[in-house]
Parts: sequence; structure tokens; C-alpha cells
Amino acid sequence: MRAIGAVLHSFSIGVLSRRNNAFFLHRTNLLSRGLSSASSLSSVDAIQEVNCNNNFQSRTIWTFPPVCMGRRSSKIAGRKEAQDAKKAKLYSRIGKEVVSAVKKGGPNPTSNSVLAAVLEKAKELDVPKDIVERNIKKASEKGQETYIEKIYEVYGYGGVSMVVEVSTDKINRSVAKIREVVKDYGGKMADSGSVMFKFKRARVVSIKVTDADKDQLLAIALDAGAEDVIEPPTSEDDTEEDRLDRYYKIVGSSENYSAILSRLREEGLNFEPDNGSELLPITTIEVDDEAMELNKELMSKLLELDDVDAVYTDQK
Repeated sequence: MRAIGAVLHSFSIGVLSRRNNAFFLHRTNLLSRGLSSASSLSSVDAIQEVNCNNNFQSRTIWTFPPVCMGRRSSKIAGRKEAQDAKKAKLYSRIGKEVVSAVKKGGPNPTSNSVLAAVLEKAKELDVPKDIVERNIKKASEKGQETYIEKIYEVYGYGGVSMVVEVSTDKINRSVAKIREVVKDYGGKMADSGSVMFKFKRARVVSIKVTDADKDQLLAIALDAGAEDVIEPPTSEDDTEEDRLDRYYKIVGSSENYSAILSRLREEGLNFEPDNGSELLPITTIEVDDEAMELNKELMSKLLELDDVDAVYTDQK
């Protein structure tokens, strides 16, 4: 009887164990169907333990992937990435100007007026000192060539025009990469001069609409010698959050730019300086949503290129 009981007991434990395992595998498959194969964590894990009496048990520990960011958090992250990218482009451009100035007239700003002007601009735009010093040292390295500034003109979707500003030590490399991106993302290279006349060059300060009152900002800017204050465009489809994430643009010239920045600092207003200058469209073109997104993608891919300092468009 004891032998028969032992056999029945072992058989029942084995059946239960197989049922638990089958159930566990079934649940795992169901839960993991919607997961990406690239995911490093499974949504379900199981730990199996054997006790001292050789009784096999199955214990399931449920784990879940982190909750994805909501629309608002995603937008904030996107804005921060855009701001960081803009700052990185500014630092890169100033660094290239430092290298070119040193290559032309040496590392001493007292005897090199071009370098002195670049250093003054770097200070004005709050470029970290270590970036300037690193590029002064880089200019004296063997094999480092002078950076050359170039402009390429591009047609986007919906009749939109773009200007691509480049600073490079290898012209053939930069133009090949730009042509490749333009071709891959549906744009078209334009002849020299066919786009530039649609833009004007100016010094620009950007101030978020939530950081300043429009009338107050207009009075401060004009008193500091600014030429104009451009209000941000709006759309009927904009959410309240979209409307708050807009920027006024104070337009000035090279002569009065420092005075504008000083006045804004005195007033305690937060602002974003330009990268040395900007191209503003004389008139803007309105396109449909599809063309707008395609043009944004093209501009984004161009800006990812190391040699590209800025991309301007007349898209509204």
C-alpha cells in the first residue's frame, strides 16, 4: 500500500508540475506577442525551485516594461533635444571660426584682429572657454586645414526654399553628403543665387513668449536699437501647450547686437542668441501638413551632418 501511495503521489506531482509549466508558457506567449524582438527584458519571468523533499514547484514573478512617456513628456524631451542640438551647432561653428582665425593670423588675439573678433563673439554668445581653448590648440596641429564657409541652396516640398550653411575643411566631402541627403529625402539642389534672394541676413535673439510681455519686450528692444520684433506664427490646430512653446524674435544688426543682449540681461529676461547671424525669409510659404513634415525631416537630416552649421527655410 505504501509503495502504491508513493507512486500515485509522484504521478500527481508530475501532472501538476506539467500543468503549471504549460500554463506558464501559455501566459508568457500571450503576453510577449506584442513585444518587440529587440527588447532586452521579457514581460514575464519565472523562477522554479526544488525543495529538500524533491517536490517540484513553479513560482511566477511578473515584471513589466517601464511605462512610456506621455505626449507632454515626449514634447518636453523633444524640445530639450532641439535646444541641445542648437547649442552644439553654435559651439561647433564658433570652434571652426577660431581654427580659421588662428590659421590665418596666429594664436595671439592682440596681433590677430580676426581672432580677437571671434573671441569677443564667443564671449557674447556664452560659448564655454574650454571649447575656445581646445580649438586654438587644434589649429596648430599638423594636417589641420582652414575651414571654408559655403552656402548650398535647396528646393523642398511644396515650393519651399532652403539655404544650407556649411563650414568645412573638406569641400568634396561636405557637398557629397549634402547631395546624398537631399536626394534620399526628396529635395532638389538649386542653382546658386536662385534661393538666396528670398532671405535677408540679420542678428536675432529668441525669447520664449512665456518669459516676456509682448508690449514690454517691444519697448525694450526698440529702445536698445532693434529693427523689429517678430511674433511667432500660430495655427488654428495649436493646443494651449503649443502656443506657449513659441518664441519672439528680436531682429537687430551686427552693430547693435551687443547692446540688445546687454539690455535684455539688465531686464533679467531669458533669451537664446543666434549662432553669429541668421537668414530670415522675406516672405513665407504655407504648405499642407504632409509637405511640412517632409520638409522638417529633410532639414533635420541635413542638420545631422557635421559640416552643416545651419539650415534656413521660408516655410511658414
